[in-house]
Amino acid sequence: MTLRIAIQSKGRLYEETMALLTETGIKLNNVKRTLLVQAKGFPVEVLFLRDDDIPQAVATGVADVGIVGENEYVEKNESADVVKRLGFSKCRLSLAIPKDENYTGLGWFNGKTIATSYPHMLRTFLDKNNISSEIHIITGSVEIAPSIGLADAIFDIVSSGSTLVSNRLEEVEVIMQSEALLIADKKITEEKKTILNELVFRMEAVQTAEGKKYILLNAPNDKLPQIFSLLPGMNSPSVLPLAKEGWSSVHSVIPEAKFWEIIGQLKANGAEGILVIPIEKMIL
Repeated sequence: MTLRIAIQSKGRLYEETMALLTETGIKLNNVKRTLLVQAKGFPVEVLFLRDDDIPQAVATGVADVGIVGENEYVEKNESADVVKRLGFSKCRLSLAIPKDENYTGLGWFNGKTIATSYPHMLRTFLDKNNISSEIHIITGSVEIAPSIGLADAIFDIVSSGSTLVSNRLEEVEVIMQSEALLIADKKITEEKKTILNELVFRMEAVQTAEGKKYILLNAPNDKLPQIFSLLPGMNSPSVLPLAKEGWSSVHSVIPEAKFWEIIGQLKANGAEGILVIPIEKMIL
């Protein structure tokens, strides 16, 4: 029994998805030459598709599961279940207008033409807010539409915002936030669901470890309460007695974002011999 997973064939989402699959123990060869690749190390085969084809492939059973941008999942509006939010390939979908326009609120879009590759999502938003606009569908280079007279505004993906700036556009309304999703066929069999559950378990082990460091330190026993207060850990720090009388070894996990702040406070409270180890996986 093999689980077929559809992923984007190129781009940032492809790169980040491949990195995650590799960390979960899924090994792929000749991925640039083949549409369907059998994995090694896990009962999975990978189907490479355009991102906008993935929701339909999963909904119709061509693939059992897929990793796709939330923007495409919402736009295609296919019948597939969201299994897990993956937390990478983040972006937003926004309305943008020429910088020299005087934006007065959503009413500005009444009677205007908006260029987009996401007509379903845009129409839903406009109808919800009683805005009457014409939608001009463009499959690529949406950002140039106002400058060449095709539209008054655009509705498109925004990551850093640099593309808008280079085209003299200003982001005025964020309609939704998007990230990578793991989606599944609603009719997936119980046998394949077992494989999927194991895949999700591995993904969570990888992602739980992201942004964390494992530390070991020695501290005098009379300083342990202060040391414990500085260590968030998974549940509580592990403590082992040392051969040196009155001292203990403390093991814990700390967030990398606060690494130097916490290390400085640990040293100030008597910690010595601090050892820092990267974490690849974390099983909770």
